[in-house]
Amino acid sequence: ASPSPSRGAPGRKAAMVDASVTARFPVEDSGASRHVDDDVCMSDRLVPSRGTCLEMNQMKLENDQNLAPRNEYQEVLSQNVLGKESLANTKVLSYRHKPPRQEQGREDYKVLFSANRETGARARSVVNRVLPQSPMKVLDAPGIVDDFYYHTIDWSMNNVVAVALSGMVFLFDAQSGQTEKLLDLNAGHVSAVRWSQEGAHIAVGTSSGEVQIWDVCAQRKMRTFNGHGGRIGSLAWHGKVLSSGAADAEIHQHDVSMQDHLMLRRTDVHLDLVCGMDYSADGVLASGGNDNTVCIWNTPTAATPIHTLTEHSAAVKAVRWCPWQRRVLATGGGSADRKICIWNASSGRMMMSADTESQVTGIVWGAQDKELLTSHGFSRNQLSLWKYPSLEKVADFEGHRGRLLGLAQSPNCSLVCSSSADETLRFWQVFTPLSSTCGRHTAGSVSAPQSILRTIR
Repeated sequence: ASPSPSRGAPGRKAAMVDASVTARFPVEDSGASRHVDDDVCMSDRLVPSRGTCLEMNQMKLENDQNLAPRNEYQEVLSQNVLGKESLANTKVLSYRHKPPRQEQGREDYKVLFSANRETGARARSVVNRVLPQSPMKVLDAPGIVDDFYYHTIDWSMNNVVAVALSGMVFLFDAQSGQTEKLLDLNAGHVSAVRWSQEGAHIAVGTSSGEVQIWDVCAQRKMRTFNGHGGRIGSLAWHGKVLSSGAADAEIHQHDVSMQDHLMLRRTDVHLDLVCGMDYSADGVLASGGNDNTVCIWNTPTAATPIHTLTEHSAAVKAVRWCPWQRRVLATGGGSADRKICIWNASSGRMMMSADTESQVTGIVWGAQDKELLTSHGFSRNQLSLWKYPSLEKVADFEGHRGRLLGLAQSPNCSLVCSSSADETLRFWQVFTPLSSTCGRHTAGSVSAPQSILRTIR
């Protein structure tokens, strides 16, 4: 057996627990006291744990004898009985996680670093919270249009969910549980809904190419914008600027505080329906189209994009900026693409991508957990949770019986509402809640909740 560690060795002191005791014993000898040096240390030897021993090595300790072969016959016998790894070269103590064997020409610290790095990466991928096995609430949504290009739900900063059901828009107060109807179109469908950042107004896009702005508190329509030559495919707010994309492949920039609201018409960039848009906190617009491209517009008044991203091979409806990291964008493609991509919008470079195996209809971010949640269509109709930036899948959430049409996120980022062609809305407790609202709600927001109300004309 290997000799036990030497007593008092400097490298062993840190491994011993309560193994050294300083002796301070006053001794009296017939009226005269003997001085004891305080530096005297009495230490016990290191007693190893049985768990650090292999099965064969425990035989040495239990039988109290050395079973190492002493000749060729004993060597052959031990290999036949105990396997090819005989007791000749084994040790009593053995590390459970052995570092890799050092290669020629490599330094010792590099070997140790590579061994520890693997363990650390596995530890970081573990999710330390309970993920939902089923939705916490299910609401009926009769009449919801089963169309990949429609944006049927959005969640306001005031904790109100807007739902488009055919030609109507309903408002669900997530705190009180009350539901009320906001509007009912005379003809056509509601193809997109989007709350303003302060949560008091909502933009409504229709299948006839009309954009309406409604005051939710007063329950009245404030303005109507015409000019698009096809149905509205997407809407996005940045302060008092409202962007609308439509089937005519144009993006219109509206200043809702001005009577002549049309600031800019972006044409000849997208070649088909503009089906996804989102603003970053500093006013950068990302637009996805049915032409399989994503355009990055540096300012609300920019006439040409700074980047056109062409990695997708299907329509890009799911477009969402990262709320905690500047100029990081997530996009998802349709049935012929089935990918989610992470982009550096400053350089136009794709940083990471992953195959989701189904069309991507929506994306939201979990700022506290540094994750993404995506909604999908055929064939599993599931929600998928991904780690950022590795895009390693964490979990799938199933329950919908039809393809998912989109996602909306609560003000504190913890709850996610999914709409589906099975005519239900399902609420999932996916992320860790934040103390403040998500970046997507506060980005470019105005200083007072009612300031837009005074400026819309």
